Amino acid sequence: MKTIRNWAKKLKQRIMVLYFSCKDQRIPWYAKLFTACVVGFAFSPIDLIPDFIPILGLLDDLILVPLGIKAAIGMIPEQVLQDSEAKVKAMQGSTKPKPGNWVAGLIVILIWLLILNWIILELFVS
Repeated sequence: MKTIRNWAKKLKQRIMVLYFSCKDQRIPWYAKLFTACVVGFAFSPIDLIPDFIPILGLLDDLILVPLGIKAAIGMIPEQVLQDSEAKVKAMQGSTKPKPGNWVAGLIVILIWLLILNWIILELFVS
């Protein structure tokens, strides 16, 4: 259980590193865009696959987020990562609230509404 907690803590730290890296002007636009999507997905209050769906609901948290983090870290220059890690370490004792991304949450809601709309149209209009 301690290993899982340590893994989750490192994952959260990596997300914060990406959050600060995304704001840095030294990373290319495509890395910034991808990193913003990964951070937005991780911070989103709404999951792509709701957690109440057995097994599938946890897959986005257990597979997609770590894969996205790994890919984003590979796109960011090492110096930017080091600077962002220093910011995260400086922030760790702070009571400042963690960032949230309501835009990503709204996008996920929009996707689910479009899927629901398509299902309703297929079931009742056809």
